[in-house]
Amino acid sequence: MRAQAGVSDVPFPKAVLFDLDGTLLDSAPDMLATVDAMRAARGRGPMDMATLRPVVSKGARAMTAAAFPDVPADERNAWIPEFLDTYHRELGKHCTLFDGIAAMLRALEDAGCAWGIVTNKPEYLARDLMPMLGWEARCAVLIGGDSLPERKPHPLPLLHAADAMGVAASDVVYVGDDERDIQAARAAGMKSVVALWGYRLDNDDPVAWQGTTMVETPIELCTADRWP
Repeated sequence: MRAQAGVSDVPFPKAVLFDLDGTLLDSAPDMLATVDAMRAARGRGPMDMATLRPVVSKGARAMTAAAFPDVPADERNAWIPEFLDTYHRELGKHCTLFDGIAAMLRALEDAGCAWGIVTNKPEYLARDLMPMLGWEARCAVLIGGDSLPERKPHPLPLLHAADAMGVAASDVVYVGDDERDIQAARAAGMKSVVALWGYRLDNDDPVAWQGTTMVETPIELCTADRWP
C-alpha cells in the first residue's frame, strides 16, 4: 500500500493490527471510574489515577490489585466478575482516543491499508466499544482475550486475525504498548511497533522487548516511512 503521491515512496504495511487499551484507546478514565465504584462500595475513597494508569494494560487482576493492595489475592480475584460488570456500565463514558490516533487510522485507510484489533479485553466489551468509537464498519477484524483458546502473548490471536483479513502474517504489523504484544508479534512472525505513548510500569524496559521499532506518538505513524 503506497502513501499518497508526493508524501513518500515507502509503502504502508498491507495490514495493521492494534492492541486496544493503551494503544488506540486511553481507557484509564473508564477503569478509574470502575475501581472507584468498587472502593466506594467498600467504604474507601477514590484512587489516584497515577497509581492505576501504569497497570491498565496488565488486565483486571492487576488493576484490582493496585486498587486493593492490602486484600489477599484470592479474595481480590473473586471480585473480577464484579470488576467486569462495573466496567461494562462505565464503558466508553470517560475514555478518549490518544492524540493522533484518528489521523493515523485515516492515513492507513487512505492508503488502502486494512486494520484490526487484537486485545486481551473480553470480546463483548471490545465489541460494545466499536459503535461508540464509530469503528464498527472500519475495523476489519476484532479478536478479544476470550475469542480463542489462547490469548496474547500466544501468537494464535494474531495469526487468526491475519487469516481473517486474508493477509500473510509476515505482511502484518502489530502495534502494542505491552511486552506481551511484542512477544505475540514475534511468535506470529509479524513485525511490531512498540507504542511508547501507552501504559507502562516504572521498571518496564521497552527496549528489552525487542520490537521492530519504537514510536513516541501516534501522529508519527501517519507517514509510511515510520512503519517497519
